[in-house]
Amino acid sequence: MTDTAVAQAKALMARSDGDVLALRVGVKTGGCSGLMYEVEYAREKKRFEEEVETDGVKIFIDPTAIMFLIGAEMDYKTDKFQSTFVFNNPNEADRCGCGESFRVA
Repeated sequence: MTDTAVAQAKALMARSDGDVLALRVGVKTGGCSGLMYEVEYAREKKRFEEEVETDGVKIFIDPTAIMFLIGAEMDYKTDKFQSTFVFNNPNEADRCGCGESFRVA
């Protein structure tokens, strides 16, 4: 996680409703390239999830997504159109033009 992603994760978790332990990161099918990143609040750690902690921010990684996320860096970007977590992922073989989905080799 970059410093920007850590700061944003802390801010989101602090203002969330309820008791949030971590952010959960996964991959789901969708988009024009086939796979999409998914980030959500985690109120509990599920069985077989990997746990990564950076500067006090915990990330739970869905076990089905681990092979797609090895070596990836989580960042947070803001531009004129959106503010979102983004992934710099060496496993990506291709990314759609809008950046919403990706494909692995």
